[in-house]
Amino acid sequence: MRVAIGAVVATREDVDYVVEAERVGVTSVWVPEAWGQDALTPLAYLAAVTTSIAQIGARTPAMLAMSAMSMQLLSNGRFLLGLGTSGPQVMEGWHGVRLRSPISATRETIEIVRAVARGDRLSHVGDAYQLPLADGPGKALRSMMAPVEVPIYVAALGPRNLELTGELADGWIGNAFIPEHADAFVESLAIGAARAGRTLADLDLVIPAAVEFTDDVDEAAQRHAAGYAFTIGAMGSKDKNFYNAAFTRQGFGDDVRAVQDLWLSGHREEAAARVPVELGLKTNLLGTAAMIKDRLRLYRDAGITTIQAKLAGDRQNRVETAAQFVELVDELNAETPLTSTTRR
Repeated sequence: MRVAIGAVVATREDVDYVVEAERVGVTSVWVPEAWGQDALTPLAYLAAVTTSIAQIGARTPAMLAMSAMSMQLLSNGRFLLGLGTSGPQVMEGWHGVRLRSPISATRETIEIVRAVARGDRLSHVGDAYQLPLADGPGKALRSMMAPVEVPIYVAALGPRNLELTGELADGWIGNAFIPEHADAFVESLAIGAARAGRTLADLDLVIPAAVEFTDDVDEAAQRHAAGYAFTIGAMGSKDKNFYNAAFTRQGFGDDVRAVQDLWLSGHREEAAARVPVELGLKTNLLGTAAMIKDRLRLYRDAGITTIQAKLAGDRQNRVETAAQFVELVDELNAETPLTSTTRR
């Protein structure tokens, strides 16, 4: 198991944090992209390790390939490309892009990025993209850059997208993940992997989770649970929220519907109080070192290979927490080395 971090890079102190986190053993840094700062510009400044998550539809697949190949050059081969379709509110409200078939768009984006990165002449006919356009003067072009490998990770929550990830991607980025209910995700991943003649051991399974060493577990769990009110209430429409669907598959359907109803009716404090504390506790790593190590064993046994630690506090506190967490993961790896027999 490896340790990654999530980071917003806006100041020199943020850069120093990333450098110090790498020094204490963190293996990758993931920069998010929503409707504010983009993911690729900070990484070009860092020339760091990886990006989480570039939105499909916000850029053409060829532009994604150009950016990824440029980042791979700037980072000396350390770049990983994270992809996700985002939600309709962001794509249609912010980018003015309709994704009528997110599964097709994801599949075809992966195919096009890999074709460009291989140095192929770009010609693609699909449901989402047609290159060159059939009724225009466009030509099938080949990148002027040297071919390069671009590992692709997909942020997926729904069963069909999970299957696609298992089939095509190098790694999976999984949110709303509770290791006790890992089958809600890994079964679909395994189906897709088998379709391509491989197993889950061929993928890097990355789970973002807040890491907080504390003796006041109840307070931390309640605080993180309350934070899910926005995710449940606002990250999608009433009828289509990928996070809520994922929580429902893990047994929290009644809870997320109640939280969403409260949020959408304007009762946001009540919505935050209605989120089950169990969600805050079990989707994160909270408590004493011994408690967190016990939780890590569940992630390991579910086949998770990377924990993307979400850390809070000032730079010194985040670095110290990262160092302590890396040490804990190293102890776990020494206790039971991760092998293909531990992967589902």
